[in-house]
Amino acid sequence: MNKITDNDYYDLMVDNINLHLRGITSNVININERFSLLNIKTGDMGACALGEYPYRLFPHLYTPTASVAAEASGVTTVQNNPYLNLYGRGVIIGVIDTGVDYRHPAFRYPDGSSRILSIWDQTVQEGPPPEGLLYGTEYSREQLNETLRLDDPLSVVPSTDPYGHGTAIASIIAGSPDSENSFSGIAPEAGLVVVKLKEAKQNIKDLFFVPEDALCYQETDILFGMKYLVSTSQKLKRPLVICIALGSNQGVHDGLSATSDYSDYLARINGISIAVSAGNEGNTRRHYFNFVDTEPFYHDFELKVGERDKGFSMEIWPYVAGRLSISIISPDRENTGQIFPTLDGCQKFDFIFSSSTVWINNITVEQETGNQLIVIRFQNPLPGIWRLRIQNTSNEFFSFHSWLPAGNLISNETYFLNPDSNTTITSPGNGHSQLTVAAYNQFNRSLLPESGRGYTKSGLVKPDIAAPGFELPCALPDNRYGTVTGTGAAAAHASGVVAMVMEWAIDRGNYTAMTGNDISTLLERGANRSTTDTYPNNRVGYGLLSIDGLFRRIANI
Repeated sequence: MNKITDNDYYDLMVDNINLHLRGITSNVININERFSLLNIKTGDMGACALGEYPYRLFPHLYTPTASVAAEASGVTTVQNNPYLNLYGRGVIIGVIDTGVDYRHPAFRYPDGSSRILSIWDQTVQEGPPPEGLLYGTEYSREQLNETLRLDDPLSVVPSTDPYGHGTAIASIIAGSPDSENSFSGIAPEAGLVVVKLKEAKQNIKDLFFVPEDALCYQETDILFGMKYLVSTSQKLKRPLVICIALGSNQGVHDGLSATSDYSDYLARINGISIAVSAGNEGNTRRHYFNFVDTEPFYHDFELKVGERDKGFSMEIWPYVAGRLSISIISPDRENTGQIFPTLDGCQKFDFIFSSSTVWINNITVEQETGNQLIVIRFQNPLPGIWRLRIQNTSNEFFSFHSWLPAGNLISNETYFLNPDSNTTITSPGNGHSQLTVAAYNQFNRSLLPESGRGYTKSGLVKPDIAAPGFELPCALPDNRYGTVTGTGAAAAHASGVVAMVMEWAIDRGNYTAMTGNDISTLLERGANRSTTDTYPNNRVGYGLLSIDGLFRRIANI
């Protein structure tokens, strides 16, 4: 069995330089310029694997950011202008998501042929995989066209979208117009390349006590998907817009995670733009922040654990000035005692008066960031109020952030009692150059309550802009149409706008050196701003998306 799909192996992300220095060559697959995937036998380590291997080596888990309006962004104005008339021609849209219903009319030309240039389905192992990749199956446009002539296309190309999220996202960006259903994508003449992610391995879900039925994807598969999209655009010699409508609350939230960092890198390359959702964690009560600047140098905070959550993890990221210990008190007042930071290792606590087990990794130096990191994993936690005490062993001021998992990895019954709605943008939205998109209701111009808020942990201005994200018309599997809401929908809308700019800049030759970072800056400058608000801010960044405003700025109007 392929080790990438074998649950008996962990998929670890290792620096290429580290591999070279150690002379490791077996069980290694290159991901990108910085990382490779290293397969390690799980053995009988169980939850102790986090401690046996550093936290940064394990891929983060991502969840969809949309739950299954052109004029609000100036799209119609630009498309109706005969000198612009931009529909995404010559541009590739890359979607990394739950798949796509390739049979849907939204992804076909009037003659019935496919507008999808290729699909890499990571869940189908019959092959052949894309060149340079070792799992999944690639389907070309030629194969899709031949298959679409059959009575039962799925008998030959069995790639589907069981959740509808990817179909919705792809259609918002580039779906074919359908007047009968009052639908059109933003850039309906762009080409589509779709990566259908395989679901995260059970071993990584077990490690972080993720519910077995929770839908999530692991970071390594997303990074391989980005590699595939870049390779495809290079072969076709066409500019690329990648939409990532997924998010993770794991990591330090300052752009240093592998996917955030790689998105930042790609967005500074000529002809590549990355649009990502800000996440839907703004009102979920899953972020906590506090600082202590007086004696005694400790702080207590509380976590409400719901009955539905039989396992979950949380992370605490202090700022540099602290060396923090932690103690945890259960609802029935059992105490773990003070857990001090160490270079590695993992401590397990079985509570006597309940079936609760808590695993604590208090890591002095997390390898990716150099910061201290405390990872807490709850197994069968007693429902009720858990109290956590953070104490600085150096007897000086300190501050810290804490995040619970994003999306459906926990229920809404588990939350912090005194949460902070700021610094709730999910990865990969915390990097510098990618376009991070918040969501607003285009009917009343109000920010969606769930839209992730900035700034990043390091103070970088994010999100960049806000785009329409409330009940956007979309295609759904099985030839249906519907609506979708959330920052994933807003990121899709913005991706279509970015494709229009790419067409004007590169395909038409107006500015062939255009990068994704350039487009982000232009959209920030051209955004619609209220005279009663201050910009940038941590809710909508530089304002509301307006491609009409972008071209007015370029034309000095």
